[in-house]
Amino acid sequence: MNEAMRCLSGLAMLGVAAAAAAQGAPAAAAPEATFTVKSLTPETALKAAQAALKKCRADGFQVAVAVVDRSGTVQVLLRDRYAGAHTPDTATGKAWTAVSFRTSTTEMANETQPGKPSSGIRHLPRTVMIGGGMMIEGGGAMLGGIGVSGAPGGAADEVCAKAGIAAIQSDLEF
Repeated sequence: MNEAMRCLSGLAMLGVAAAAAAQGAPAAAAPEATFTVKSLTPETALKAAQAALKKCRADGFQVAVAVVDRSGTVQVLLRDRYAGAHTPDTATGKAWTAVSFRTSTTEMANETQPGKPSSGIRHLPRTVMIGGGMMIEGGGAMLGGIGVSGAPGGAADEVCAKAGIAAIQSDLEF
């Protein structure tokens, strides 16, 4: 294409954009090529895990605590000395499930009961539909997740997970 043709083509494009603007249509903007995400630092993830473990110990429970980043990759995994052998995998699964589905595992357990429309989710690999997995949010963004396993029941695991989140919440509000 020669210079004159490029000029005419450019003028035609300007005319189309001006006509669209005159009719109230928004001009098409180029989509962004990248985006920025926030994630927990390892230090913050460790602080949350330690606080959750401390709460469970205070309540008399031996547990494992997993903190995952926003994509579900483990950042921290702590297992108390007498926690069951299954607890690290279960805690990790709970944290992964909360992040993956962007909801607590307590809510997921309720919504995926047999006979409910979402019951099939229970059969997906890695999902753990037991209370104790929660998203970690701050500044309007999902930053990661925490999962606790080993207390007697998901409700007790969730209390410890909430303690872990509470320990870092002020650090996350930016």
